[in-house]
Amino acid sequence: MMATVTNSADLCPTRIPGYDGGPFTPHPEFLDEHLFWLAHLGSCARREEAQELLFGPDYEACEEFYHRVWDRADWPIFTVPLAGSHLIHVVYRTFEGDRGIDYLLHHLDWEHAEHLAQDDGHFMGPALSWPELTAAAGTGIPGGATDAPHARLLLMLPALGDDTLPDDGSDRLAAALRARTAVDDPDRLAALLLSEQGQHGPAHWTTSEHGTRVNDGHHSFRNPASHFALPPHRLARVSAALTP
Repeated sequence: MMATVTNSADLCPTRIPGYDGGPFTPHPEFLDEHLFWLAHLGSCARREEAQELLFGPDYEACEEFYHRVWDRADWPIFTVPLAGSHLIHVVYRTFEGDRGIDYLLHHLDWEHAEHLAQDDGHFMGPALSWPELTAAAGTGIPGGATDAPHARLLLMLPALGDDTLPDDGSDRLAAALRARTAVDDPDRLAALLLSEQGQHGPAHWTTSEHGTRVNDGHHSFRNPASHFALPPHRLARVSAALTP
């Protein structure tokens, strides 16, 4: 079954094959809210210093905004278009008792979307290496939730897990934080977020003998040795779709 798109400019599906939930509603206005980004990146700040830098004096205001996002009947969705008509959907699963953020990869020709990661109490990931994250953020392909590379980078950051980062990685994340948030010290915060990398932490990436990129994250769908691994042919298509 193919996903049905209500508005090709917004790339917002009315349903996502293989994924139950919805109704899905795009909320691009959230991406202009400083408080949204604090809540979205909250799971990436595990140490006290990172939490203090991220939330600062806005902790209570962020908590109030957080409840406004989650206490709703619709499921907010943010779509990032990739090369080859692939899409990454960042879905806020507002199901009572099972709330979380799901990261899905899809193509209209696929029979179902691939679940890449989930950010919740039963986290799964990582889903993206640093080159895949930055390539997806910087494609320049219009449409989806936003055309802004900084916003796209921050949207997908909780799915990152990579133990090999470039020297300018922290600078690139700091630029995104500076552009989309009002945190006091984006440079220090960026360094801390990249050292911790979400609930799953950094992972090591390798390329299999068949050319598929995989990692060693214990809770990663892209780790062929894990109990949660996608089958080899699906790992291959995920890797191909995310090729920088």
